[in-house]
Amino acid sequence: MRVLAGLLLVVWLALGGFTGPYAGKLSEVAENDSSAFLPNSAESTQVAELQKKFQRENAIPAIVVAERAGGLTDDDRKYLAEQTKGFQASPVIPSPQGNDAAQVVLLLDPAKDVKDSVFQLRDGTRGAPQGLTVLVTGPAAQVADLVEAFGGIDGLLLVVAGAVVALILLVVYRSPLLPVVVLVSAVFALGLASFVVYFLADNDILALNGQSQGILSILVFGAATDYALLLVSRFREELRDTQDKFASIRTAWRGTIEPIAASAGTVILGVLCLLFSDLDSNKGLGPVAAIGIGAALLTTMTFLPAVLALLGRAAFWPFAPKFGSAHPETSGLWGRVAKFVHTRPRAIWIVTTIVLLVGAAFLPQLKASGTAQSDVFLTEVESVAGQELLSRHFPGGTGSPTVIIANEGNASDVVTKAKVDGVADVRPSGTTDGLVRIEATLQDAPDSDAAVETVHRIRDAVHPLDAKVGGPTATLLDTRTTSEHDRMLIIPIVLVVIFLILALLLRSLLAPLLLIATVVLSFAATMGVSALVFNHVFDFPGADPVVPLFGFVFLVALGIDYNIFLMTRVREETRELGTVEGTLRGLSLTGGVITSAGVVLAATFAALAVLPILFLTQIAFIVAFGVLLDTLLVRSLLVPALSVDIGGRIWWPSKLR
Repeated sequence: MRVLAGLLLVVWLALGGFTGPYAGKLSEVAENDSSAFLPNSAESTQVAELQKKFQRENAIPAIVVAERAGGLTDDDRKYLAEQTKGFQASPVIPSPQGNDAAQVVLLLDPAKDVKDSVFQLRDGTRGAPQGLTVLVTGPAAQVADLVEAFGGIDGLLLVVAGAVVALILLVVYRSPLLPVVVLVSAVFALGLASFVVYFLADNDILALNGQSQGILSILVFGAATDYALLLVSRFREELRDTQDKFASIRTAWRGTIEPIAASAGTVILGVLCLLFSDLDSNKGLGPVAAIGIGAALLTTMTFLPAVLALLGRAAFWPFAPKFGSAHPETSGLWGRVAKFVHTRPRAIWIVTTIVLLVGAAFLPQLKASGTAQSDVFLTEVESVAGQELLSRHFPGGTGSPTVIIANEGNASDVVTKAKVDGVADVRPSGTTDGLVRIEATLQDAPDSDAAVETVHRIRDAVHPLDAKVGGPTATLLDTRTTSEHDRMLIIPIVLVVIFLILALLLRSLLAPLLLIATVVLSFAATMGVSALVFNHVFDFPGADPVVPLFGFVFLVALGIDYNIFLMTRVREETRELGTVEGTLRGLSLTGGVITSAGVVLAATFAALAVLPILFLTQIAFIVAFGVLLDTLLVRSLLVPALSVDIGGRIWWPSKLR
């Protein structure tokens, strides 16, 4: 055993040294342009493909907008022309509303680094004449600001997550050595997962974006720590009953491999359901998250046992468990909770259900129909400020036109039909191969809800003429529509997959149904509370349609995790003690470690909020609050009370009683 442990340690040290750097290289293969994630069936995607007939590449527009109170001078206009002459740029365009503003539209090459081009423009405009405000906005600037915001993933996010996990582990185990061992295991897992994801993304096998990258880091840290807590807790428990440390780690490994593997398998299959999504960004998150969970499982069940086997009781210094000492779990806090559940099980599960239903009642208040692209940022960025300045002096869609592709013979009719409410100007911009490209400038900002509604009206008007409508606003519309479709499709699939896993694991049909019902109710309560917080505390403008989907996938999969940890131990104890006593003993033995795991996972997901991105902040709150609700209320009171009240019938159709 000592030789095997030493060999595993050497292998992981070598593997960790090789794969570790890839955690900091994922940004190199991440794609943050939402148009790249739509399916080929989306109308905006079809238009983007047809546009290649009109130009060699689909350039990304950036807009330099300038404003001076009292009117622009000739020197101001010369300055704008000078600063943009190195780019493919339009002439200086004066505001139609007066002489206070002007703009220059530039077409940036998507094959080059758009962020570098935008920041080069911004650096060049820092020396603007006194009194002249110059900002760079447009789709290219939004992409650049997104890339800049996600830049914190490689550093700040990992530092915050690591510090939070270390602090919690220090409080739980009161040992300076054990947190280091667990964190090293998590770092090795992240390095391995990052290497695999980097290879797949670099070879265009999966799509990676900043959101998936951030979730990968947090998910690996949280899952690896959760699984480590379960193994370490069982190891400490065995050290009290067995003098030999190698025998203790063998027993602990055998006792935890089933629940940990089942937990990991549940999350892996749950997130892989995202492969049914039509959005490539969602499809990419599925395997990215699955790879992360798989890496966490591998390090927890190979590297961590090897280190614990070599350290033995020293891992828990200075509070090492002594051979023959009492198990504090059954007489401490969770022993008292188990006794409380035993006294009034029916009252407890009824009251906790009512509490969850009250939270779920606010679910209809959740605004998840989509947000403007400018609302993605929680801090002030130049692309948003520039769009606001642009909208004060020009039609909001200037520089980001809605593109209509039609048959050349229908050009005049399409131009006429496209002049719906919300359109400032419509004109043809090129012909080729019997097709005409028509640009419609919208009155509202291209990422606004009003602009989305205008695109709806344009499509309704020109579709009878066999014309297709694309462009930035159409891409936003198609992304929202696809996200809503994905939500309705994937949620039922996740529930069926998790039910099948639980049925196989617990050899029961009734228990899985009850467990899934409690987790779904917990999710509904979480989203209801989130709606209240988002609307009345944070004053968020809304949420992307994918937020409830991601929240559901992670909360249901992770919530079932803790029920798996509990119910597999309850089933193990039931064989000897019966269902009622087995439930109470399982609760008292696992209560501390599962609660610690829930706190760790909630804290690590909360770390996502350090990135100033609306989507990630909302996911951070939803998962953190939902995990705590599930850990402290559902798994601690509702599920045990139901099990005690129902008794042996909960294992139906199994004969276990």
